[in-house]
Amino acid sequence: MSSRQGSSGLPGGQAEAAWQRAHRAAERAEQETANAERYDEMFAESGRDFHAAMATRHRAVAERHETTARLQQAYARRLTEAEGRGGLRPLFMAGVAEACGTHSAALTLVGADLSQLVVAASDRSSRGAQDLEYVLTAGPGRDAVRGRRAVYASGQALERRWPGYGSGLAALGLTSVAALPLKVSSDCIGALTVFDPSSALARAGKFREVADALADGILIGPDSDPCLYGGADLRAVVHQAAGVLSEQAGSSVGDALALIKARAFALGVPLESVSRRVISGELNLR
Repeated sequence: MSSRQGSSGLPGGQAEAAWQRAHRAAERAEQETANAERYDEMFAESGRDFHAAMATRHRAVAERHETTARLQQAYARRLTEAEGRGGLRPLFMAGVAEACGTHSAALTLVGADLSQLVVAASDRSSRGAQDLEYVLTAGPGRDAVRGRRAVYASGQALERRWPGYGSGLAALGLTSVAALPLKVSSDCIGALTVFDPSSALARAGKFREVADALADGILIGPDSDPCLYGGADLRAVVHQAAGVLSEQAGSSVGDALALIKARAFALGVPLESVSRRVISGELNLR
């Protein structure tokens, strides 16, 4: 399924399942809040720093569950509306973008070499931006994962920092980005990239809240789904095409992948489109 188009059908019961996930996340938030309040009381009696630290920790976890609940509620509302009118399955990332005060946001899960393994996007512009970063092997998401810190850039700074990427974003109608690492314990599994973000929300730490909820509530956790409930794409077809081309041309898989990326960039078309044509034999890149 393409994350840009959604599913051609919407099986019943998905909205109810989403509402249940939202309810469970809200319950977990309430429990963590209660735990924080209990440690607050213990700190008031003992004055021990340990009790204060535990209260802070539980409160942070509660906030993450609250954000997870809001994201699940937003998705449940969209599913309910879609089921009511018999429409296409909504994209989970559309609610993520909305929570970040924009229309365009994308999520990527990466491998040890920082290559994109899974990508999910809220709209065509954000998906195009992720394809651009994949083709150029340079961009805010990769830098956020590599440095394990938030990355912000806008205007001419985009082109100075990532040559080719900035002009590509401009062609997509995007002028600024904020990318945040998705941290799980001591590891970093990917990045959330917000396009044309609200500076007020960025200053308020909203993007960090959303990224934390995605990493430790949506992608990993009791109700986790790394494919974002059908809204994410694997890069499998691209790597399959690289394998086919490598066999045909007698080159390395890395060289074949670079050739596919170059052709997609030159034609200005999605990587998956070029890849499927290679696999079918319609396109010969040798």
